Amino acid sequence: MLDFFQALRDPDSVFLVYALVTGILASIACGIVGTYVVVRRITYIAGGLAHCVFGGLGAAYYLERVHHWQVYNPIYGWQPLDPLHGAVVAALLAAMIIGFVSLRARQREDTIISALWAIGMAVGVLFVYLTPGYSQDLMSYLFGSILIVSPNDVWFLAVLDALIIAVALLFYKQFLAVCFDEEYARLRGLNVEFYYLLLLCLVALTVVLLVSVVGIILVIALFTLPVAVAGQFTRIFWRIMAVAALLSMVFVTLGLALGYSLGLQPGATTVLVAGATYLLVLVASQARRLAR
Repeated sequence: MLDFFQALRDPDSVFLVYALVTGILASIACGIVGTYVVVRRITYIAGGLAHCVFGGLGAAYYLERVHHWQVYNPIYGWQPLDPLHGAVVAALLAAMIIGFVSLRARQREDTIISALWAIGMAVGVLFVYLTPGYSQDLMSYLFGSILIVSPNDVWFLAVLDALIIAVALLFYKQFLAVCFDEEYARLRGLNVEFYYLLLLCLVALTVVLLVSVVGIILVIALFTLPVAVAGQFTRIFWRIMAVAALLSMVFVTLGLALGYSLGLQPGATTVLVAGATYLLVLVASQARRLAR
C-alpha cells in the first residue's frame, strides 16, 4: 500500500488526490447523517434513495450529451451539466415523496419506497439507452466512480458536505428528538414533520456523496458499518458520529490504497474493509463478554 501514498505526491497522479479528498468529504457526512439513519432505523429509505439517484444521473447525462445543457459554477464559470446535479435533484425529490407518504398518505411506506426504487432505476436505464454512444462513465456510478472525479466534482461535493454538516449540527437536538422519541417531541411542540423531512433531505444529499465513493449498489454499507463499529466503543451520540466519521475516512483510504495496489475496484474494496472490521470488532466484543 506504500505505493499509493507515494503516488499521492506524483503530479501525474492528481486523480488520486481528488479521490482521497472526495472520500474524506463523504466520510464526514456519512458519520454524521449515518448515525441518524441507523438510530432512526431508516436504512431501507437510504437504499431506496440511492437507487432513485440513478434516474437523475441518467437524465442529466442525457440532457448534457444530447441537448448540451450547462450550469454556472462560481469558480469555473459555465460548465456542462454534470450527472451529479441530476443525482441531487432526483434524491431530494424522492426524499420529499417518501416523507410525504410516510407522514400524510395512507400508503405503506415500504410499498412507495419499492416503487421509487424500481422507477428510479428504470428511468436511468431508459436515459442511458436514449443517449448516443456507450455510457461507461454513467454505469460506473453503480459501483462507485471515485477515481474519475474532476476538480469541478470535488468543488460541488464540498459544497454539499458543508451544507450537510451545517444543517445537521444546527438542528442536532431536534433531529435527536425525532430519532429517539417522536411522540415526546410532538408533546413538546416540536414540528416533527418538518424535521423528519429535513432529515430525509440530508440523507438524500449524503447518498449523492456516497454514490461517488462506493456506488449506488453498495451505498447502504457505508451508511451503516462505520456507525455499527463506532457503537461498539461508545454510547454517547455525538461521539458515535465522530468515531464513525473517522472510521469512514480510514475505510475509504484503505479501500483506495488496496484498490490501487492490487488493481481492484476501490468502492467494493472499501466496503469489504469496513465489513471485515465490523466482523472482527463484533467477534472481539462477544469474546470479551464470554470471558467475563
